Amino acid sequence: MQSFTQSLALSLPEAILAVGALVLLLIGAFRGDRSLGLLSWLCVGLYAAAGLALLGPEGVGYDGLYVADGFSTFLKALIFLSAAAATILALPYMKRSHSARFEYPVLLLLGATGMGMMVSASDMLSLYVGLELQSLAAYVLAAFHRGEVRSSEAGLKYFVLGALASGVLLYGVSLVYGFTGTTSFQGIASAVAAEGRSVGVLFGLTFVLAGLAFKISAVPFHMWTPDVYEGAPTPVATFFATAPKVAAMGLFVRVAVEAFGGAVADWRQIVIFSSLASIVLGAVGAIGQSSIKRLLAYSSINNIGFALIGLAAASPEGVAAVLFYMTVYVAMTMGSFICVLQMRDLDGRPVETIASLSGLSRTRPGLAAALAVFMFSLAGIPPLFGFWPKFLVFNAAVAADLVPLAVIGIAASVIGAFYYLKVVKTMYFDEPAEAYGPADSRINMAMVAATGLFVSPLGYLAIPLLSAATANAARALF
Repeated sequence: MQSFTQSLALSLPEAILAVGALVLLLIGAFRGDRSLGLLSWLCVGLYAAAGLALLGPEGVGYDGLYVADGFSTFLKALIFLSAAAATILALPYMKRSHSARFEYPVLLLLGATGMGMMVSASDMLSLYVGLELQSLAAYVLAAFHRGEVRSSEAGLKYFVLGALASGVLLYGVSLVYGFTGTTSFQGIASAVAAEGRSVGVLFGLTFVLAGLAFKISAVPFHMWTPDVYEGAPTPVATFFATAPKVAAMGLFVRVAVEAFGGAVADWRQIVIFSSLASIVLGAVGAIGQSSIKRLLAYSSINNIGFALIGLAAASPEGVAAVLFYMTVYVAMTMGSFICVLQMRDLDGRPVETIASLSGLSRTRPGLAAALAVFMFSLAGIPPLFGFWPKFLVFNAAVAADLVPLAVIGIAASVIGAFYYLKVVKTMYFDEPAEAYGPADSRINMAMVAATGLFVSPLGYLAIPLLSAATANAARALF
């Protein structure tokens, strides 16, 4: 049995974030909302410290509840980077919208702590604790603009549907425990291998994956996504679309591969259905949208569907493709939402309609070019970098003899290209609408430039490094 000190060393990244969040909460309580800027940059420092702590030892701690391995390290690095970016980009928005409250960066910090626990969970109990810590912070963030009806509605919808998903997940966990006698991922895998797949375990598996599908916005548990993204403050929607998605997908993959690796034939059917349904519904649902935030919400559903194709392969190559996909997805989505943050009228009020982008290439050519790059990349159009992760997941599916899945996925991606191209057409071929206000943050524009360069053809230079990192992370599960 490992000592508590050894276990604490394994979970040092989460310990840094948790203790830091409590200290910053006290600072904010004494200094008030004027400390928002200071707390935000201190949070970024904590993310950097937690990132450095990822270089520590690997192993299993807390009597099998927690695991630190290459898979969790890769995902945590991506989560902490996304959370740090979401913390920084919110500063101009919060000050402009008169909601500059010190709790925002602290809530992000607590959410990131839960996400770290999620991707390192090796037991159903630690899985649930991490998931709920992240979710509780997210519910508050969704309703952060307490004076706005839309934001309050988004928080309420997210809370009610999230509570329902948690109940479904817990029911699945209870069934799995009842029929295997353990909540440990390794114990569940051993029980399935020794006793076969009983009906009770299959029902439990279905409910567990249903609860996790809610967190990644996979069809048929996607219904909350457009409403929450539209109602939540734009920086919060940016956060929801990146870090929690990465954490939930990592948890989904770990549960499927580690806990139910002996029941691949059963969960693969669920994953394939959810994948194709997400791709098609995400594409079709986005076509009629007039709000850019709702369009990006459906884009998120669509992209999760493509990532699940890699998981359906149930191979190290497939898991590596999922990790590669999520990395590029975060950059594309983060860049798109930062562009949305620049959409505001001359008085500084947010503008979210796609129609307001009309003629943007003539009024704000730089912003139009950046958003066009992100749209083309999300559509997976070569030579932009968004094409490569799609190629990887399709390649993994073909290698696993899932050729029909790959073919349908490729065909469905054509539907998705339509609404991305519609945005580009609006910016470059329609008559100019009322001009937006000037950019108010050099840091945000620098982040747009950085993510834009990453998803441009220059991103292909990162393939050797990313491929090696994702392959190493995937091997930790097999």
